[in-house]
Amino acid sequence: MENWIRVTNPCTGEIIDTVPRSTPDDVHAALEAAGSAFRHWRKQPVAERARLQHEAARLLRGQATELAHLLARELGRPLSGCLTELSRSADLLDFYAEEGLRLKGEIPQHNLPGEKALVVREPVGVVVAITSFNYPITLLIMKLGAALMAGCPVVAKPSEDTPLTTLKLAELFGQAGYPAGVFNVLTGYGHEIGHALVEHPITAKIAFTGGTGTGKRIGEVAARHNKRVTLELGGQSPALVCADADLSVAVPALVRHAFANTGQFCYRVNRIYAHESIYETLLDKLVAGAEALRVGHPLSGADLGPLINDKIYRNSEQQVADALGKGGVLKTGGSRLTGPDYDRGWFFPPTILANGDHSMQIMTEETFGPVLGVMPFRTLDEAVELANDSVYGLAGYVFSGNLGTALHLAESLEAGSVWINNIHRSYHDVPFGGVKQSGIGREKGRYGIEAYTELKTIYLTY
Repeated sequence: MENWIRVTNPCTGEIIDTVPRSTPDDVHAALEAAGSAFRHWRKQPVAERARLQHEAARLLRGQATELAHLLARELGRPLSGCLTELSRSADLLDFYAEEGLRLKGEIPQHNLPGEKALVVREPVGVVVAITSFNYPITLLIMKLGAALMAGCPVVAKPSEDTPLTTLKLAELFGQAGYPAGVFNVLTGYGHEIGHALVEHPITAKIAFTGGTGTGKRIGEVAARHNKRVTLELGGQSPALVCADADLSVAVPALVRHAFANTGQFCYRVNRIYAHESIYETLLDKLVAGAEALRVGHPLSGADLGPLINDKIYRNSEQQVADALGKGGVLKTGGSRLTGPDYDRGWFFPPTILANGDHSMQIMTEETFGPVLGVMPFRTLDEAVELANDSVYGLAGYVFSGNLGTALHLAESLEAGSVWINNIHRSYHDVPFGGVKQSGIGREKGRYGIEAYTELKTIYLTY
């Protein structure tokens, strides 16, 4: 089995399939195929690219139930969440297809006799897309759908924890009629093939979603070879709840966004700063909301599933212990779930820690698990200072009954996206990405497609 990777069910630990353990030779072969495909794909009419992408979206919807069950097995997420991911991914494919048709160049009005300057967009080249386990289809489609519409073939490297749905997606794109070499998948370990993927001379751009440390190493290697990057990295997103916030709206939104996907996504609410006048009330309501969530297997109707593996699980356990050792108060959760339904998997309950401060990991480091830290504040200036006291800057959340106050706080937060008075998934037509150590570049919207193009100026004398 040394040439294969075992894919396990995080609910039970059982092996559900094996995938190839790719080597640098496999990387070379895949990139050669993509490089060969680039020569004709870049010349493909954009309307034909859009037609194929719409067909891929149609097939994705048609096979969503089968794919959702496979995703639930390899990720452990409740089936309803898997279906939502696939539906949103199909919608994003359709959006990118239409947005790609609207890409434009320009001709500046220089008004010089017999001369024009043409500004055009060209595809950057072969793209390597490296994605995390937590939303394996959506995170790939954010890159794949944009790159293909721009004229760039893609070599995808999914997480070794959740490669099966990505392989099925590649089969689906083949059914849609994409030419060979335009969309390729390599399964393997990042530490074994990552450098080969980034350094290879055919690779023109790397689009990565994952941990900040890995992203920075990718950026360093890419910079040595002058390659383009889009890096969507970690987050430690703060929520500010003001004294005049409507808690009937804020609490459900905060609970939902703190514990969705068992906390395994980068722009979840990781820490909450509540005005001291509502701090205790908010805590009580958050605890009630968290305790109403049910943890279980994907087909059981549960709200949360397990964490993906031992490494991710241990992070939640460690951050709870760290907070309790520094004066934090455990309000709910905090220890591994046990019993016949839980003993073979990585199940951790929704957990809330009160009396947080910035000596604690839960308030300063990414958790990627169902643990939430809560801390009181006195003034708005203090709240902003605490929220921005982080190396991360992916997302932020503000709840206030005064829209002027809310907008002031949103403008003050150092984050790529800020939600005011509700929280939902990011829209497809606006940019998504972070500042500071949360990344470089933007995905989604026309900005996401433009990120896979280079500008060329053509001086025409006639």
